Amino acid sequence: KDFAGKVAVITGAGSGFGREFARIGASLGMRLVLADVQADALAAVVDELRERGVEVIGERVDVSKGDQVERLAQRTKEAFGKVHLLFNNAGVAAGGLVWESTEKDWQWTLGVNLWGVIHGVRCFVPMMLEQETEEVTVADRDNDVQQAPVAVAPRFSARSRRFRGPPRVSSVTSETPSRTDEAVVV
Repeated sequence: KDFAGKVAVITGAGSGFGREFARIGASLGMRLVLADVQADALAAVVDELRERGVEVIGERVDVSKGDQVERLAQRTKEAFGKVHLLFNNAGVAAGGLVWESTEKDWQWTLGVNLWGVIHGVRCFVPMMLEQETEEVTVADRDNDVQQAPVAVAPRFSARSRRFRGPPRVSSVTSETPSRTDEAVVV
């Protein structure tokens, strides 16, 4: 699979899996749009990748805010014109026992983990579907609060959805074997 020159948008790119995914995208020759709420962590990743000659932009974005994700989509379109891969990676956990979480904890967690994905899909997928391209991949963190009393944080798995011609959706989770001809994000 040739990813050179393709555009990837990655939220939560300032640390953890988002940062590593950005590094992998860079090593594959992708052009990158990185977003994170932590400006200093994001700047460090952007600087690191620019030093390696990667075409990258970084935007401070709180994915729980729809208007900020809309601005990210507009900035992406202005900078690169297309998006080939959207990775809704931003995710948070309040920690502790679920029943001890405050309403503020729940609002924050759902704002990032649920509404962040909704805003990403709402703002980017229509643009991606309008493109004249063979395939588009959207990956997100699938959040579900475990029902066990010892639940500390949501369990995350990545899902990949592909659209070809008339949108056809297939889903690949980290528990599902993947075909070798598909780009899978786990």
